[in-house]
Amino acid sequence: MVFGITAINVLIMMAYAVPGYILVKAKLVKTEAISAFSILLLYVSQPFLTIYSFQKASFSMAMLGNMGIVLGLSTLIQAGFLLIMYLIYRKHYDNPGYRVSTVAIAFGNVGFLGVPLLEAMIPQYPEAVAYSAVFIISMNFLAWTLGSAFLTGDKKHMKPKNFLLNPLMLGLIVALPLFFTGTKLTGTVMNSVEILGKMTAPLCMLILGMRFATVKPKELFSDGRIYITSSMKLIIYPLAVFLLVFALPVETSIKLTLFILSCCPTASMVQNLAEIHGVGGQKEAANSVLLSTIFSMVTIPLLSLMLVLL
Repeated sequence: MVFGITAINVLIMMAYAVPGYILVKAKLVKTEAISAFSILLLYVSQPFLTIYSFQKASFSMAMLGNMGIVLGLSTLIQAGFLLIMYLIYRKHYDNPGYRVSTVAIAFGNVGFLGVPLLEAMIPQYPEAVAYSAVFIISMNFLAWTLGSAFLTGDKKHMKPKNFLLNPLMLGLIVALPLFFTGTKLTGTVMNSVEILGKMTAPLCMLILGMRFATVKPKELFSDGRIYITSSMKLIIYPLAVFLLVFALPVETSIKLTLFILSCCPTASMVQNLAEIHGVGGQKEAANSVLLSTIFSMVTIPLLSLMLVLL
């Protein structure tokens, strides 16, 4: 049952990429215009997704405690994989591709793809969406600190202030006061927030389709290291998280949330960071996002079969 639901939802999300691919191939959208769609995703959809996510939970000390657990575990998981991959690849860090792989394995698309997956796979736990927002906060902080240091090979690029100045904070400025005061948005306002927030998945996949149209298939599918990176992100990473949460005495909703989010493909943030820092590896970053997302069509439904064990 879960396998079928998951497979259908993954296929639907992949279908969102088709119009983007066609628009670029038909030259109806120019390559340089893709960045405008990315800006819409980051500065409009993502903040509303954050607000929507926190609106799915009601404040209580128990809920706050669970969020603290998710924050701690998500930080431990991501930082742990960053350090492990650094130890494995550090001898090759003169090659930017290996630095990209380190970050691409640790950071997943837990927001744009993770939220719709959670709502489809475990609808009985609406608080899971709020947990995903906490996971995203952790990922953003690590991306601008440890992630940037590993990606560039230089700790001078660790800039925590960038975490405070990124689009995620726009949503948190609104979402957190509403959450802590127990204020629930209703009617047209909530409907608007939900529509704009849920726009992230189709818009993210639309952009992915556009980027796929700009890449030569030979370049995308001929790099062996990208296959290794995708395998680590889509198989080893979620299996390690499964073993961790299986052994921990935490609520089932937390276990399921962390495992499902760990199954997500490489985050588009990896590509954004590579472009921002400009230290090489931009093509590898883009290909890691594309290839892992394509392969996740198979791995996510298969890994969903393990949910019954948690």
